Amino acid sequence: MPVCSPLVPRRHLLAAAPAALALATHGSMAVAAEPAAAAAPAPVAPPAGKRILLSCKLGMIPGEAAGQKLPLAARLTLAKEAGLDGVDLDQASLYTPAEARAAVAESGVFVHNAINHAHWQKRLTSADAADRATAVANLEHCLRVAHAAGGSGVLIVVGQGGDGPAAEIEERCRNELKKVLPLAASLGQPILVENVWNKMMYDHDAPPEQGPERFIAFVDSFKSPWIGMYYDIGNHWKYGQPAEWIRTFGHRCVKLDIKGFSRKKNGFVDIVSADDDVPWGEVREALAEIGFSGWATAEVGGGDVARLTTVRKQMEQALYG
Repeated sequence: MPVCSPLVPRRHLLAAAPAALALATHGSMAVAAEPAAAAAPAPVAPPAGKRILLSCKLGMIPGEAAGQKLPLAARLTLAKEAGLDGVDLDQASLYTPAEARAAVAESGVFVHNAINHAHWQKRLTSADAADRATAVANLEHCLRVAHAAGGSGVLIVVGQGGDGPAAEIEERCRNELKKVLPLAASLGQPILVENVWNKMMYDHDAPPEQGPERFIAFVDSFKSPWIGMYYDIGNHWKYGQPAEWIRTFGHRCVKLDIKGFSRKKNGFVDIVSADDDVPWGEVREALAEIGFSGWATAEVGGGDVARLTTVRKQMEQALYG
């Protein structure tokens, strides 16, 4: 057993203290005081107490002003000036995780999600293994950017129906997404499937009264809490009833994209404009019924602060009534 040294009497310690202090301050063996550590920036958070938070895509915010490229922090600040609660980083491929984190800290604007637009070109459903590998790498990058920014998910277009028979391309996509699930789980970032006009999991040429059952079957096939839906209400008003889709999605409906659509004109329009015939009242009722709480992001034509403010007010009318 080790031998313990006897305790030093308290009076000896007190007597030695001035000499020790002098040595530490002036002696040749003095150790320089360490500089004070820089204070870490306070975490950025969205407004508290709101059931539905409003954001826009980063791509809706100008990328330059007076001929000069705007840094990411300045672009995020424009969203705050328009009264939005946050931003969806739909240009995540342009930024590193460190750059995203720094821009959020500098601007104080919450970034709740990340997107990489390359998912239309480099697809998880591609027959080319190299393309699928690139798609996986892009998704992994977006997960890291979303995590660094403090967000809670990544939107993805899972592929394109023209890449092969439905069962075959869905299985291709499923196999690739399973490779990414461990990273998504470790970073706390769900992978959220967007319903788009990509001829997958709906009939592109069928009548409009379609349901979301094929989307649900795809999401549920993973048996994972890290796969959900980023439901774009305007996209599939052309094909089905949004209130019915919301009720059927239930807890799978994690985030929302918001845009107006006119069945009469068969095209996208401003939210709650005279031409927008999306049944927003029914949408509000369905969201309340499933207890939806989370982010709704505009995906419409953007512009300056005045335009972004108009979009924010349109979203409020559509979702708050």
